[in-house]
Amino acid sequence: MCNNHHYQLIEAAGKAPIKAWTKGVPFDEKAQQQLANIAAMPQVHSHIAVMPDVHLGKGATIGSVIPSVEAIIPAAVGVDIGCGMVATKTSLKAADLPDNLFGVRSAFEAAVPHGRTSGRAGRSKRDNGAWGEIPNYVGAEWLKLQGRFERICDKHPVLRKTNNVSHLGTLGTGNHFLELCLDEHDAVWIMLHSGSRGVGNRIGTYFIELAKKEMERHQIQLPDQDLAYLSEGSDYFNDYVEAVEWAQDFAAKNREIMMLNAIAALKAELGVNFSTTELAVNCHHNYVSREHHFGKDCYVTRKGAVRAQKGELGIIPGSMGARSFIVRGLGNPDSFNSCSHGAGRVMSRTQAKKAFNVQDQIAATQGVECRTDEGVIDEIPHAYKDIDAVMAAQQDLVEVVHTLKQVVCVKG
Repeated sequence: MCNNHHYQLIEAAGKAPIKAWTKGVPFDEKAQQQLANIAAMPQVHSHIAVMPDVHLGKGATIGSVIPSVEAIIPAAVGVDIGCGMVATKTSLKAADLPDNLFGVRSAFEAAVPHGRTSGRAGRSKRDNGAWGEIPNYVGAEWLKLQGRFERICDKHPVLRKTNNVSHLGTLGTGNHFLELCLDEHDAVWIMLHSGSRGVGNRIGTYFIELAKKEMERHQIQLPDQDLAYLSEGSDYFNDYVEAVEWAQDFAAKNREIMMLNAIAALKAELGVNFSTTELAVNCHHNYVSREHHFGKDCYVTRKGAVRAQKGELGIIPGSMGARSFIVRGLGNPDSFNSCSHGAGRVMSRTQAKKAFNVQDQIAATQGVECRTDEGVIDEIPHAYKDIDAVMAAQQDLVEVVHTLKQVVCVKG
């Protein structure tokens, strides 16, 4: 694959090489500098892979794949631990949907708490049991997670004070979303994007600070303070790995619960007992895993990247109003079997709010039943890279299985 030069090779003395799948897409200079800082870290194994949705992040660049030996950089994993996607194909066709989809959006919004969930209408519905068996299901799933969480908290009591169980089965804010989509054959899909919510944020933030203190204690100088790492054998390394793996499991279960609730809501709204014929995938795109690449066992941190082993299904969503893709991995070793996790921002949330207004948002999301108020202008499609250009830049990483176009979008 690499003979075709699908990636740009960036090499600098004393640094790990950077292989960037960025042909035809913007590649911000600040993100390039951030990647150069990471490439200078001695723990990096072989090279860094950069996905076409790359953009500046905190500590580590979003859209990067960082393999490290005997160490993990907590800020590279980030605070939205286990954030990812789930999608399922239904037996419904476009013709089975009503002309006006406001009712479907309202049903989704009622069934899946979203935004800042504390004190919202969605939460009160759960609390007073208006969803029948759903609260019991969330409680049962939390019990499966609780034992491991308690063991982590016994060693790190500060982590107890999170809204963990109250966030299980909730969407959150920002770019998290729940969508109803149509594929190229007019089949109806449900797709959503979320992660480990408040508890993952607390775990990430806490261990990032512990890593910084470790660097101070050992007087280790870094190109960026946020690249503080935990080494195998150090006081907190195993605790961090345990906590991250738990948060990733919480995130996957969180998506599963919301998907079940969304399916139930759609059945109730349409009055049709459809089946879900194909669960495409429930995949993380902010996480770390133990893998073997280029002759070594290493920790692979995917920050805004999806694993794309040969034959493995993944999801690459576009922005509101843009297409999304169900993909199959091609198992490209140079990318550490990875692909992009979306379109990637070209504009910060603050910039987008200054540059665009409600009328721009309405025009950009024509044909999609969604919010178009000032609160979601920062998610306007113009704030993101062109998803078609992003897909073209990674043709040697994935092949497209289905192309989805959303018709309903619920934003956090």
